[in-house]
Amino acid sequence: MLVLSRREAQSIVIGGNVVVTVVSVRGDQVRLGIDAPRSVAVHRLEVAEAIEAANKEALASGDLDPSALPKPSKATAD
Repeated sequence: MLVLSRREAQSIVIGGNVVVTVVSVRGDQVRLGIDAPRSVAVHRLEVAEAIEAANKEALASGDLDPSALPKPSKATAD
C-alpha cells in the first residue's frame, strides 16, 4: 500500500485519468473529491463488497449471466 500525505486542495492522480482531491479535513474525517471517467466505477469499499457479494449470489442461483457483469475496477470508492 502506498501511503501519501496531502493537505486540503492537494490532489493525487491514479492511472492518468482519475484525480483524487482532498476537499476538507475536519477532526478525524477527510472529505475527498474524485474526478473519474464515467467508465470507471467509484464506490466506497463496503458498497463494492456488497455489490460483489450480490453478484456472486445471483451467479450461484443461476439468475445472472456472468458475461453481463461489469469488469472489476481496482480503484473503487464511493
